[in-house]
Amino acid sequence: MPTRRDRISIPIGGRVMNAENSHNAKTRVLESTLPSWNTSCALLCSRKQIPSAAGSFAVPPALSFSKLGGVQRERGRKLRIIFPYREAEVKLKIRAGYDIAFNCIQEVPMLLMLSVHPSRQQDLLSDDVICFSSNVDARDCLDAFGNVCTRLVAPPGLIELSNEFLISDSGLPDEINTHAEQWPVGDLPDEALPYLLGSRYCDTQKLSDQAWAMFGGIAGGWQRVQAICDYVHDRIEFGYHHARCDRTASEGHEERIGVCRDFAHLAVTLCRSMNIPARYCTGYLGDIGVPADPAPMDFSAWFEVFLEGRWYTFDARHNHPRVGRIVIARGRDAADVAISTAFGSAALARFTVISEEVVEESRQLQAAE
Repeated sequence: MPTRRDRISIPIGGRVMNAENSHNAKTRVLESTLPSWNTSCALLCSRKQIPSAAGSFAVPPALSFSKLGGVQRERGRKLRIIFPYREAEVKLKIRAGYDIAFNCIQEVPMLLMLSVHPSRQQDLLSDDVICFSSNVDARDCLDAFGNVCTRLVAPPGLIELSNEFLISDSGLPDEINTHAEQWPVGDLPDEALPYLLGSRYCDTQKLSDQAWAMFGGIAGGWQRVQAICDYVHDRIEFGYHHARCDRTASEGHEERIGVCRDFAHLAVTLCRSMNIPARYCTGYLGDIGVPADPAPMDFSAWFEVFLEGRWYTFDARHNHPRVGRIVIARGRDAADVAISTAFGSAALARFTVISEEVVEESRQLQAAE
């Protein structure tokens, strides 16, 4: 019997990515022509081998997902990705988005990083599209870390950016695997090596000796990373009024104040000092399953570490598993994943972020009863 197939199109990387769902094979196939890559990957994964969060993109041209069934590489410009097709009912629906405005005194080239990361795009339930207040010629591209970037030239005056979308989520908290071991550096995959090195805000050379003195005696990869999280969580006092855009990890360690990016930078730096690959993440994290924070919502920062052959999520600021993370970008530190980069004067005029669970009417009635 012929297999019924549904074709959809997903904008990505300045091109159109075609997706084809095969209902009997229970896979989702994405194909895209990416001229900037000279290598393509076919990711052949069984339904059980990729969690609902769908793994993560690494540095192109090498693309990796957690627990791959197999990877076949070939020369060329065609990228083929096979995702699991999930028939299960959506566990959690999240509404997310933003309303941001800048004042520009003249034309200003800008680079935005506001689109949902490609690893979560198959979970979108509505379009993830940046809406501009004026007629702006914008295009998307992929950066060196596999993040979706939007390029534009902002006109003089007020430019407004807004977006609101729905996305499905497993509803599960961050995964815990206390048996995950740290791999020797010689056994690490090539794409993990950049996340061992110092970077703009993660000045490993200033904290390496202290890191080994504090965490060198701890056995087990997971236990070592958790000890680092505990230390950073206790070391830094959180406060939005403590924000400083040029604070490094070592400075945050000395000043003992900061915001979520400072927690992430210090934890990443200590992990790298211990030869554990660690990368910086930014995205949405709403108050789902936890008491509501009275402060205005902002984009959040956390980090991921490479243990036992895959990436795991850690959060030194909150220091406990959370539900509903929506990753936007991954990189070496905040310099790689800035939400906006302006090549000229662009004063922030408005900034609002939302990320909240969508509670269906039936569930509201059940809660009322």
